[in-house]
Amino acid sequence: MSLLHSQILGKGTPLLVLHGFLGMSDNWRTMGKQWASHFQVHLLDLPNHGRSFHSQSFDYTAMTQDVVSYLDHHQLQAVIVLGHSMGGKLAMHLATTHPNRVEKLLVADIAPKAYPPHHTHILTGLMDLHTSPPDSRTDADRRLSQFVTDQGTRLFLLKNLYRTPDGFALRPNVPVLHDKVEAIMEALPTAALYSGPTLFLVGALSDYVTPEDHALIHTHFPTAILRSIPQAGHWLHAENPVAFAAEVADFLGIG
Repeated sequence: MSLLHSQILGKGTPLLVLHGFLGMSDNWRTMGKQWASHFQVHLLDLPNHGRSFHSQSFDYTAMTQDVVSYLDHHQLQAVIVLGHSMGGKLAMHLATTHPNRVEKLLVADIAPKAYPPHHTHILTGLMDLHTSPPDSRTDADRRLSQFVTDQGTRLFLLKNLYRTPDGFALRPNVPVLHDKVEAIMEALPTAALYSGPTLFLVGALSDYVTPEDHALIHTHFPTAILRSIPQAGHWLHAENPVAFAAEVADFLGIG
């Protein structure tokens, strides 16, 4: 069985960090270094992302089992789990299907509802780079800009580029992500329930979690606390890292 790639920082109570769609563990390294003085931080690369294995299976059931296998391999019985976006919904699946393995749950800017597909232009652009690999980062940015106009989003996506003997390639398994993206837009199962300590962090400028979603959140996570991160959108941990880290510290009881 293939094992998820990770970066492990620090010692102590294990804190598992799950990145979002088209992200990777490196996105959380700066924050992880801060938490490493209090926890053993596990920054995971999820399947078909980063340096983890590629697989034709890509849904929350399969990814949850991959995370459980990772916990078993590292002999981690109960962990604190923090997930952003897709990683947040994966964290919800882990907590509701294996509640004995999750000591505390933190979810960043995602609700347990279904979302309409909204990555089409991004995946089309990445498929172009996958099909005809760029010969430079400048070339990749120029071509991707035809599909993704926002520079910040392009910079995030182009962190997935790595150098090969023939030029550059993308770490994500773009064809599978392109074909199966709808699987990660699905709602949490109706009966899913986790009653452990839970924190939902929401970007004040993001539309991923609305006030209308709060009742659904509390249906699945009755102890959930919701906190808004000011001056931050969907990438709230990058856009306002100070406020984000402060809310996490308060919830986890660290100075």
